Amino acid sequence: MGHSGFDAAGSNALRVAFEQTKPVASTLFQAIPERQSTRGEYDGQPLSRHELELLEKAGTGKGVQVIVLTERKAMETVLEYVVQGNTVQMNDPAFVYELKHWIRFSGGEAVRTGDGLYAASSGNLPAPTWLGSLLFNLFFTQKSENDKYAKHVRSSAGIAIFASENPTPAQWVEVGRCYERFALQSTALGIRNAMLNQPVEVSMLRPQFADFLGIGKRRPDLVVRFGRGPKLPSSLRRPIQAVLV
Repeated sequence: MGHSGFDAAGSNALRVAFEQTKPVASTLFQAIPERQSTRGEYDGQPLSRHELELLEKAGTGKGVQVIVLTERKAMETVLEYVVQGNTVQMNDPAFVYELKHWIRFSGGEAVRTGDGLYAASSGNLPAPTWLGSLLFNLFFTQKSENDKYAKHVRSSAGIAIFASENPTPAQWVEVGRCYERFALQSTALGIRNAMLNQPVEVSMLRPQFADFLGIGKRRPDLVVRFGRGPKLPSSLRRPIQAVLV
């Protein structure tokens, strides 16, 4: 157990202090090994009111509000923003280049690098790197991606937007912590989730998106879809010893 905060010198360094405490095997703790950002279609079935309340409670924090949308008209409006944002990103060569070089097309490449997005984790068939790269160039188009996001949104039970009071690094960390609790609570309930961040990644869309949500001066930071669906293969991660400084 511990506490964290940004140092007063203004360097934006996050300092974490650990202390001894009695471990508690909570439901969210037990969900950690199973948590996954599941980039596939869900079953389109609604969640119960109790499940939605648990997700909303898990995603709320200090200065952080989670807005849960389950009404289809509102979700279609979110999809419109996703499509607008995706269209901008697909026409940005730097964005496409970075995305392509973060995908691990084959299982062997995923094991060798120990990072990145394994193609099978997005519901795609794994392939040799040379073939996967060729198929990416052929089929990764603006239309195919927008069609994919339409299926993703329309098969979801709802969309959660995490909004913060202040655009500060400390607040961003709190948003991330709220999302992690939301994701773990989802996992504990057998619910999948994945990011739909185009409306907040494309800076010109963020103010319009905030107006649609009616959140005043709050800042929308994360957009997450959720629903029940199959588990997909997991992406690999480097061992902790490899990322400690």
